[in-house]
Amino acid sequence: MHLETLLHRMLQNARMRVACFAALFIAIFGILGIGASSEGPADDTVPSSAVCPIVYQLDQSPSSRGYHYSFFGNGFFINEQGYLLTAAHVVETFRDGGQPYILVSRPNSPPRLVKASIIAVDSEHDVAILRATPNPFSGKHNVTFLPLSSDPATPGQAVLALSLHPPKQQNANTFQVPREDRFSGEVLSYESTQLEKSAPAAEVFLLSHPVNLGQSGSPVLAVDSRAVVGLVEGRWLRSSGLSLAKSSTPSASAPGAAVPIRYAIALLQRQSISWHTAQPPPASSPAH
Repeated sequence: MHLETLLHRMLQNARMRVACFAALFIAIFGILGIGASSEGPADDTVPSSAVCPIVYQLDQSPSSRGYHYSFFGNGFFINEQGYLLTAAHVVETFRDGGQPYILVSRPNSPPRLVKASIIAVDSEHDVAILRATPNPFSGKHNVTFLPLSSDPATPGQAVLALSLHPPKQQNANTFQVPREDRFSGEVLSYESTQLEKSAPAAEVFLLSHPVNLGQSGSPVLAVDSRAVVGLVEGRWLRSSGLSLAKSSTPSASAPGAAVPIRYAIALLQRQSISWHTAQPPPASSPAH
């Protein structure tokens, strides 16, 4: 089957599933704010090399600008075995076929497309595990992993959302270095919502800053521990029955929402996949 025909069928099937949701609208190809800036000072010490755009390769062979691709969202590495976490709806389209890829940075070279296998999905809590093959940590790639927090995010806690997106979403290619977004803010509250049709309600926590469509699956880190406390889910629209929406209509006043990392940790445990936790700060020496 021609690649473009396959992509068209994939998108058509995904849109039919989206129409079944009453208050939950998932836009996998959300329009990004080009050159988006952080809401307040952002922490530059968290490495963006742990974050990877999740994409679909459109070309069978590269052009003068590398491979063209379609952008779906973000994922991030959680260990040196090449495992990543993302939001389940980011890879929803690939349930009907097609190979997802991640875009991995390399020192002194353009980013590279690496195949990403879908290992496990928890649609009820909107989390998914991927694995990059071949493992980027075994080659010459600029990659690292992020630790996961064993403590839940708490209201008032300072957090940072980190994501990447292509400079030209309508004509994305691998010779372009993805642009980085760092949004800093704080946790507002916990809310309950249905993340999957006919599933029980799940918890999300709200962020004091909005999120751009296309940031789904990105890590939300605690500023103090630099550990991941959640994954970006979408925008929270209270006018839509207190429902979560990934709508194509921007709303500057709508806060962002994130899935608590405990749902992802539970999925990792069921798959017997290891992850890293934040290192405790060194104990201070007693004064003499």
